Amino acid sequence: MKLTIIEHFEELEDPRQAGKIEHQLSDIILLCISALLCGAEGWHDIEIFGEARLDWLKKYGNFENGIPVDDTIARVMSALNSKQFESCFINWMKSVTTATKGDVVSVDGKTLRRSFDRKNSKRAIHMVSAFAKKNGVVLGQSKTKEKSNEITAIPELLDLLEIKGCIVTIDAMGCQQKITKKIIQKEADYVIMVKGNQGYLYEDIISFFTICHEENFKNVPFDYFEEVDNAHGRMEIRRYWITNYLKDIRDTGKWESLKTIGMVESERHLGDKVTHDKRYYINSISPQAKVFSHAVRGHWGIENTLHWTLDMTFREDESRIRRDNAAENLAVLRHIALNTLRNEKTFNKSIKAKRYKATLESDYTDKLIQPLIA
Repeated sequence: MKLTIIEHFEELEDPRQAGKIEHQLSDIILLCISALLCGAEGWHDIEIFGEARLDWLKKYGNFENGIPVDDTIARVMSALNSKQFESCFINWMKSVTTATKGDVVSVDGKTLRRSFDRKNSKRAIHMVSAFAKKNGVVLGQSKTKEKSNEITAIPELLDLLEIKGCIVTIDAMGCQQKITKKIIQKEADYVIMVKGNQGYLYEDIISFFTICHEENFKNVPFDYFEEVDNAHGRMEIRRYWITNYLKDIRDTGKWESLKTIGMVESERHLGDKVTHDKRYYINSISPQAKVFSHAVRGHWGIENTLHWTLDMTFREDESRIRRDNAAENLAVLRHIALNTLRNEKTFNKSIKAKRYKATLESDYTDKLIQPLIA
């Protein structure tokens, strides 16, 4: 039986004393999600939304004692266990989203820049998210203490996801042998960028492709794909090479199911200015350049589609909420709101426009919230 999102969050431990609870935890979570769908950014916004839409909220929740004040909302959300909160979200996403063979799942980190607290020597929170390109939704996330901890956070996040048959893409920070092993254990494939942090692996791949280009890939099997984008006065040509010829790359056996290496060359034209960029990858996919290009472009989507939207539409980078677990729990709620807005297809406008429409029209807010509680 399919559980509603509120039922998934019933697994959360409520840290409040039983005799002093005036507002049900399920009501507070419902209130926060609904308010974020309608443009709220912080606890005070959420309280204002609740007071304005109390009658509407009572259709879906109890709210016997009305709407909690912003300080109560902040206190409850900051006290909730962030790992449990993330787990509830991931379990809900697994129940409503099915990954299919060939889907690109991009794993990348993002720092909540204003979450640092200099007074209490608290560093800014860094979140690692898994983003499904096909549906444009976040599948899960995990908090790390700092960017360098992505190496340990990524396997932990992958453990919680259903990614069988998918292609997992990660930037150079995640180019680690234990991460490739974890992806293969999850019955998925990988396309992972390589940089200087891997020493001679990076050097060998650069040297290999340099020689291949000089000799026009003589006696080396390869596949090639090219695409051209023209937009906003800028032209970009992207060229993809992929090969399963690994004889000149040292210690390939250390990387789980490594089958191919690839190179992407980007050539950008803006007016009279032309720039070039090259990136290198290790992969468990077969040597098909079009599939390789699909995975690489899919990974760029997490920056352009997810991180940009969270910063520009949800103003995540401007949020100064930092008390205890509040910042990471609010990040989960933003992901729930973003996924819900992306899944609503009847109003074919931007996320910003959908939030504005939800603010103006309770019927549209109904359309957004009902799939979560039905």
